[in-house]
Amino acid sequence: MTAVDAPAAGPTVDNPWERWSWVVQGVWLVFLVFPVLAVVNTGRPGWQVVVGLALIAVFGLVYALGAQHLQRLERDCRPRTRRGVAYLTVLVACTVAMAALIGVGSLSFLPFVVSFGMFALPVVWAMAQGVVGVVVAALAAVFVAPGEDTWVVAIIVFAVGSMTAVIRLMSERGEQYQAMSRELALVAERERVARDVHDVLGHSLTVVTVKAELAERLVDLDPERAKAELAEIQALSRQALAEIRETVGGLRQARLDNELASARTALAGAGIEAHVPDDPAAVDPRHRTVLAWVLREATTNVVRHSDADACWVELDSDRLTVRDDGRGLGGRPEGNGIRGLRERVEAAGGRLSLETGREGHGTVLEVRL
Repeated sequence: MTAVDAPAAGPTVDNPWERWSWVVQGVWLVFLVFPVLAVVNTGRPGWQVVVGLALIAVFGLVYALGAQHLQRLERDCRPRTRRGVAYLTVLVACTVAMAALIGVGSLSFLPFVVSFGMFALPVVWAMAQGVVGVVVAALAAVFVAPGEDTWVVAIIVFAVGSMTAVIRLMSERGEQYQAMSRELALVAERERVARDVHDVLGHSLTVVTVKAELAERLVDLDPERAKAELAEIQALSRQALAEIRETVGGLRQARLDNELASARTALAGAGIEAHVPDDPAAVDPRHRTVLAWVLREATTNVVRHSDADACWVELDSDRLTVRDDGRGLGGRPEGNGIRGLRERVEAAGGRLSLETGREGHGTVLEVRL
């Protein structure tokens, strides 16, 4: 596709919460007013005031930019540890420099450091740095500057660390749950495609094989009939290809009326007397799709494995029965087709039974929904 033919990109709609998240994050920076007051109101030399205010400005800017960057990485599902550690290192460096400049007043930086580190580091290290932050604040309140103000800061650090730790753990659990949900959805989709492809190809190839064998026998006996069978084989092949494409695209829906007609064709082609109803009206419309898939696979199994002379299909509002007078199950284990059908039926809230017919002859497959 050329640039001229390419469709124009539609307008992108920005999420206002993402667009203005820096405002929400910046609100908490108002608490940096306390170290500002500690720098300005202590009669320090001018150069110390300038250095202190510069450190506070750098701290606030790095915190806001770092928080916004982590949020962007999380939204894009990209790892955030490396850049997060860089931002956290700058924040810790500013805190240590402020501690050398104003002493215990730098504790006001700890809530920011703890909360940022809780989301910037791997879980174990995040919890460890939170504990270290609380311990540092508590030790300062006990040994360095005992007093109500210091204890208030220590309590705030503890509260911030506890809340952000809970949020981080819940976030990790949520991410694990989402990853598991995506994996389960992928597995379910793979199973759906495999089941549908098996049912489509198994039935179509069985009918094609039966008709090819019939055409081979008729080449010399009845050339016109053989040509008709070959034409039907071509039509069936094209139909199977279209069904495979629909199956892979998730668009394939079996129709019960089509499957009834296909069952008659397949059974007749295999030389099996078919007793198949013409009208699916007796079946509840809610159950027709599931029963159509069941009928397709059951007919395929009768043609391929039963060695039967006749086959009977019975329909009710919520029931399908397929019987034949062949050789029965003979202790053979269930194949992939029957397992796939059982999964379909159970997913629809029904039950599938497969057993040998009366007096050990034939096979009876019954589905109740």
